[in-house]
Amino acid sequence: MTSAVTAPRVIAEVEVPARAPFSTVVGKGQTLAIIDLGGNQAVDFLAYQAADTAKRYSAAATIAAQRNIFLTTGSVLRTGEGEPLMTVVADTCGRHDTIGGACGKESNTLRYGQHTRHQHACVENFLVEGARWGLGKRDLVSNVNWYMNVPVEADGTLGIVDGISAPGLEVRLRAETDVLVLVSNCPQINNPCNGFDPTPVRMVVTEPGGAG
Repeated sequence: MTSAVTAPRVIAEVEVPARAPFSTVVGKGQTLAIIDLGGNQAVDFLAYQAADTAKRYSAAATIAAQRNIFLTTGSVLRTGEGEPLMTVVADTCGRHDTIGGACGKESNTLRYGQHTRHQHACVENFLVEGARWGLGKRDLVSNVNWYMNVPVEADGTLGIVDGISAPGLEVRLRAETDVLVLVSNCPQINNPCNGFDPTPVRMVVTEPGGAG
């Protein structure tokens, strides 16, 4: 007789407010779900080996390995050494950005004017949250933008346009080693990446269920 497998067990569940940072360690074999509660909300994301944060997500290595600049089910987030950090095991949105980068006070003023300098941004969220784990500005690298719509034209130009997400859509990532994740629930209000109205997202960490 085959034993039934129980449902995954919830380890942590957190609603991250609009514009806020978040971080956690996702243990090997556990899964992190990132749920877009309101729809059209970009979620900036960095990942590091928890045991050695010098080994961290590399956009270049990830893109080269999968030969695609977009992430979806089956994509593997890799370190600069090519080691797997997390695998996208489910995705109800369909496409996520690897090249748009994180907004910051400097980039905001360059793109949108000096009047935006006071606005909180993703770089600042990463710095605040990273400091809790002993990380500083030199530890910030090119990040993933879950749910952000950054199409690339044939001539190489790109833009940040209206999102393709919707309320309740989610992406789930399985940790291939113990992974520290840093998140900025993007505060940007000067382009359409958040529909000009940042909203909360939910983070759920689960581990596989056992045999019943």
